[in-house]
Amino acid sequence: MSMLLFLTRTRTSGGNFVKRIICSNPILSPYQPTSSSSSLPSHLSGSNKRSNGTTFAFRYSYSCSSTYATFLGARGYSSMKAGEQMLSEEDVDDGEYALEENKAMDFPGGKITYTTEINFLPASSDKRVQCYQVLDKDGYPISFNMSELVSKEVALKMYKGMVTLNIMDKFFYEAQRQGRLSFYLTSFGEEAINLASAAALSSDDIVLAQYREPGILLWRGFTVQDFANQCFGNNSGHGKGRQMPIHYGSKSLNFITISSPLTTQLPQAVGMAYSLKMDKKDSCVVAFFGDGSASEGDFHAALNFAAVMDAPVVFVCRNNGWAISTPVTDQFRSDGIVIKGQAYGISSIRVDGNDALAVYNVVRSAREIAVSEQRPILIEAMTYRVSHHSTSDDSTKYRSVDEIEHWKTVHSPITRFKKWVERKGWWSDKEESELHVTAKKEVTHAIDEGEKEEMPPLRDMFTDVYDELTSNLMEQETLLRETIQKHPLDFPKDIPL
Repeated sequence: MSMLLFLTRTRTSGGNFVKRIICSNPILSPYQPTSSSSSLPSHLSGSNKRSNGTTFAFRYSYSCSSTYATFLGARGYSSMKAGEQMLSEEDVDDGEYALEENKAMDFPGGKITYTTEINFLPASSDKRVQCYQVLDKDGYPISFNMSELVSKEVALKMYKGMVTLNIMDKFFYEAQRQGRLSFYLTSFGEEAINLASAAALSSDDIVLAQYREPGILLWRGFTVQDFANQCFGNNSGHGKGRQMPIHYGSKSLNFITISSPLTTQLPQAVGMAYSLKMDKKDSCVVAFFGDGSASEGDFHAALNFAAVMDAPVVFVCRNNGWAISTPVTDQFRSDGIVIKGQAYGISSIRVDGNDALAVYNVVRSAREIAVSEQRPILIEAMTYRVSHHSTSDDSTKYRSVDEIEHWKTVHSPITRFKKWVERKGWWSDKEESELHVTAKKEVTHAIDEGEKEEMPPLRDMFTDVYDELTSNLMEQETLLRETIQKHPLDFPKDIPL
């Protein structure tokens, strides 16, 4: 629960100050129930403002049940007019000496009070930021109110998508191992973040993903055949073979084509979000990234850019514990990613990324804030990368098989969500069996068809940039064709010339 604490300072006859705290009646937070309570405040979510000369009000948000989403607070600061910079917090009588610590200077960026004590900010808080959760690891609701926010139709579409994505990953991964695909990367263990996020967004929202979010495209109508065509780089693929496998994209589905370099999508997302703001669109931009991307400079530039410009963008970090082979313990000493948002003035929240309902609630709330209040939000989704980083990696070289199996079996987001929909009476064993049979047939057919499809013609390497081919591109095409004729064995034979 929340309450207002009034801090007052009263001068005694001896000239000293006595501090008193006056508590008002509790004020309920929109995200917290009347029954929740705790003895200690978890974080300061409001701002101090002058009231009646010497009284300052602070709103503390108390730690409560983790089933209620509470965003870490953030606020902006601004300077006063020139000539009014020096203010006194106390009404000092004429002739009395006012200590410098009782004054505030309006520096560029906002008013700051003085102190005579040397106080270094602590490196971190004594308590870690809590993780929002709705379903426990066995699929039982911690809060029935929060679990009722998802309809049967949405819940079943989410679950079917999670299962289909998991099966597609298994079959595509094996196709790469068989030499049929050149490269692949799975989303094992992160299916809930994919489908729950997609369900919480509007189709008008623009998504800039990293490479573990194919479930968002699946939700929006990208078919398994579309995925296969892109991975094979055939003539029916949206990229015409110009991109690596798993670098999906769809203009019609508002899903920007994935780029290999880490974190480049974050500053781009802020720019796109600001353009939506300028055009007064009723939508936002959602940018996904991993914990490893948070170690890139673009992450910090993007968050600062978004905060300063009040861009309607939702940053979603999949903290799966590993940046390829680098664990999070070797990446940063702060309390994960969530705390970094508050440092830049962005409201932030941590959520259980293996809990589909929790992810849905948080992303939906974040989107509402971004659109209605026109400002950025940062979400840290805690999960675990069950798979190898990619088909080019063997993660057993740097982590134990037991650790992988523990997360795969005990904390499976698919199993957790399945138990919940079954207890609701929305899902049966028969439907489960039919779903697996149908999905496997669909994926197998997509791989077979994608492999048989003709490759894009050589000329497509140079088209789709300019309306008419420029002289330098024409020269490059001519040189390439001459080189292929001289060294035919060094080039693929299945590409139409």
